Amino acid sequence: MTSDMDLTLFTDIEIIFGLSILILLLFHRIRLSPVLGFLMTGIVAGPHMLGIINEVEQVEILAEIGIILLLFTIGVEMSIKELWDIKRCVLLGGGLQVLITIVLVYYISLYMGYSSSTAIFLGFLVSLSSTAIVLKLLQEKGETYTPHGKISLGILIFQDIVIVPMILLTPIMAGVPSESGDSAATFLLKGIGIMLFVIASARWIMPALLFRIARTRNRELFLLTIIFTVFGTAWLTSMAGLSLALGAFLAGLIISESEYSHQAIGNMMPFKDVFISFFFVSIGMLLDVGFFLDNIAVLLALAVVVILVKSSASGLVTFILGYPLRTAIITGLTLSQVGEFSFILSSSGREYGLLDDSLYQTFLAVSIVTMAATPFVMTSSHDFSRSVLERTKHPLLINGLYSKNMEPIDEGEELNDHLIIIGYGFNGKTVSNAAKTADIPYVIIETNPETVRHERERGERIYYGDATHEVVLASANIMSARILVVGISDFIATRTIIDVAKRMNPEIYIIARTRYMNEIATLRKLGADEVIPEEYETSVEIFSRLLKKYLVPEEDIYAFTREIRANGYSMLRQHSMNSRNDVLNLKESLPGVDVISFRIKDDCILHGQTLKNVDLRNIHGATVLAIRRDDTIIENPAGDTQLLSGDILIVLGKPEKLSQLKKFMGGDNAESSVDCTL
Repeated sequence: MTSDMDLTLFTDIEIIFGLSILILLLFHRIRLSPVLGFLMTGIVAGPHMLGIINEVEQVEILAEIGIILLLFTIGVEMSIKELWDIKRCVLLGGGLQVLITIVLVYYISLYMGYSSSTAIFLGFLVSLSSTAIVLKLLQEKGETYTPHGKISLGILIFQDIVIVPMILLTPIMAGVPSESGDSAATFLLKGIGIMLFVIASARWIMPALLFRIARTRNRELFLLTIIFTVFGTAWLTSMAGLSLALGAFLAGLIISESEYSHQAIGNMMPFKDVFISFFFVSIGMLLDVGFFLDNIAVLLALAVVVILVKSSASGLVTFILGYPLRTAIITGLTLSQVGEFSFILSSSGREYGLLDDSLYQTFLAVSIVTMAATPFVMTSSHDFSRSVLERTKHPLLINGLYSKNMEPIDEGEELNDHLIIIGYGFNGKTVSNAAKTADIPYVIIETNPETVRHERERGERIYYGDATHEVVLASANIMSARILVVGISDFIATRTIIDVAKRMNPEIYIIARTRYMNEIATLRKLGADEVIPEEYETSVEIFSRLLKKYLVPEEDIYAFTREIRANGYSMLRQHSMNSRNDVLNLKESLPGVDVISFRIKDDCILHGQTLKNVDLRNIHGATVLAIRRDDTIIENPAGDTQLLSGDILIVLGKPEKLSQLKKFMGGDNAESSVDCTL
């Protein structure tokens, strides 16, 4: 029988969903972020406005599940290897960002009259940014793999981890002994133990377990195993005195190392999207609307201060890491909001007396304002960085601390009629390898200082710098270059590079990479001679392989794909293959014909004989199309080709003829001493 409490929670959830639908539809129409819609849902339905939600605490429990699932999906998408690859951004970048922010907020808070412990705690709160909002917006904008996207991700990962010691330090700063009673040595041992558990699980335990589960082909069993792993690991870390969220992140890392990670994240993503919405709704419920309206001027001013402090700290750290000023500005503005884990931490601070009710409401209001401003701040970051750079003349500021690496490797050799490659990711490496093979002179421009240093040590002609600036392109001698290849994933930077390059050298031939078809027209208008969209080439490649499976001749496939590229992507969507007779379907073009394969064993009647001697075509009505011998394919084998044990014969013929051949070779005759098998 349903209790009143269960019915109340059910009613509240239904109200949240219904109100969210209405608000999200409105926000979509006026092009505002869904995150803002969930915050507004919580504000409207919460106890401080309409008061139609009664069980706020139970909504917060659902919100905590959302945080666990969010960190799990981040861990799955990251993998231990990728985490190691960006270790510099995570450890150095994240560590400096948190430290600098805490120091700045500490002195500002002291100036405002707060105690030292409260000032440090406020630094903790402000130093954390929103993983949920930033990653969602980066994905929507297609900027996840841009330099500022990768740096932001690295810093966010460090922030998600550093929340653990912050929670442990909170009671100490309040003068209350830690509940766990752990010493630093014990905490360190727990950390080492957890890391060993993660490595062992990722390498041996989880792949073996998921393999056995996947063999059952039971989707429910697979889903339950993933859920058990997530919450079980979170529970273990919680029992060790660490956070549930960190455990969920580690569970994601464990599963990311198996071949079942994509299936796991696909199963969990709908749950994550639902529960993370409860998190933002619960935050909105905490805001006292009356308090906000009574102090709106002060709160908005404090929000601006927080955005400036966080942008300055994150931007400075990015610049220290060696990235150009443009990347530093965009990264700083990307991480300018207060994060979701700050709300979890603020509850501990309130519990231990580091925040009184007034300061707690001030923090909530300022944090929600910074979150609400994030979509607008991130959208305007590119224009703002361009405006700043137009007023900046110093090369060290424009190109970063590693701009000395713009000096050529061989200063005595002057480049002429050469190729300039922008970006040294997968596309840049592929183009440079092709240029090296063809003996084409080339130079690479890259903004990642670690990549530049590593590749220069290997003798690669790679320079450090932001190619959106004339001075960087001039250093690569763009005036005498023949071709410019832009292979980066930052669409806005790509636009700027094309515009600047075409102004400096109107004759240069520009080939640009982009992600989507709708970006082609913009890049062509700016001066790109060829634009290669990723989704376009992926579709062409899929279609060409599809035609191969239908046995369309290679020359026809080549002609067809060339025609597609010449006439545009719309042809690929509209062109009807029904008007062509190129597709060969064996069942329609050659009715009553099958293709099967035989394996020849040691005592097979065919072993040691030639095709001419066995005469399968005339005696059995079967034609040998090919022979697979070890890793070699013998196509159209000649009559003097000798058949050997282990050969696989690919044979074409009518079903009844092939059936007779099987009986002759012993495939269907248990009493036969001949051993040739299908």
